[in-house]
Amino acid sequence: MLVKICGAASAEDVASLDRAGADLVGLWHGVPGGHAELTFRHLTLVADAVHRTARLRPVLVTFLNDAGALRAATAAGRVPWVQLHGYQPPGLVRALKSTTDLTVVKVLHLGTDTRAEQSLIAAYERAGTDLFLLDVVAADGRIGSTGQPADCEAVLGIADRLSRPFLLAGGVSADNREDYRAVVDHPLFLGIDVDTAARDPDGRLSTDRITTVRHGWRVPDGAGAAGGPG
Repeated sequence: MLVKICGAASAEDVASLDRAGADLVGLWHGVPGGHAELTFRHLTLVADAVHRTARLRPVLVTFLNDAGALRAATAAGRVPWVQLHGYQPPGLVRALKSTTDLTVVKVLHLGTDTRAEQSLIAAYERAGTDLFLLDVVAADGRIGSTGQPADCEAVLGIADRLSRPFLLAGGVSADNREDYRAVVDHPLFLGIDVDTAARDPDGRLSTDRITTVRHGWRVPDGAGAAGGPG
């Protein structure tokens, strides 16, 4: 099972994730107003810190909708995964997959007004999406790092329509794995994406908290997926 921690913003954050045994590091670029937003240059510096670790892989997390800008950012940071966290269309996925070897993660949002996006699942898959991430939309429309838990039945309702693996986000914490047992048992479940529960009261990424989340969710060896596409 993969453990992705979102919002690393410094070499110190990366070191905390590495010590805690995370697999993927979410680097924010093109997330206006995001608490972990990185400039182009800062992105390359933090990505370099990720590359110096033995196991971590960087993931560009973005709301950008410009294939050229995304190609430039991922190339500069040597970032092999890109997470389209906004409402980017299938055409952007197609453009990226036709011109790069990026692993593309498309977020599918869980909320009352997101049915139009979910109707595009087949189109995202045809365009080349490698995996999905299921996350919660806040009542005020905010997306990403809201800390609000996903509804298990809503997650399963989308997961059953997928033919690609998926990650679970939305209020994932060290002690709520049992609330999502049916999700964990889904054949396409690949892992979790965590931000809020990985941080200390001051908002800093915490080795201890990440380790606790990982221990709370990691399935025994041989009992689940151990890697990802791309």
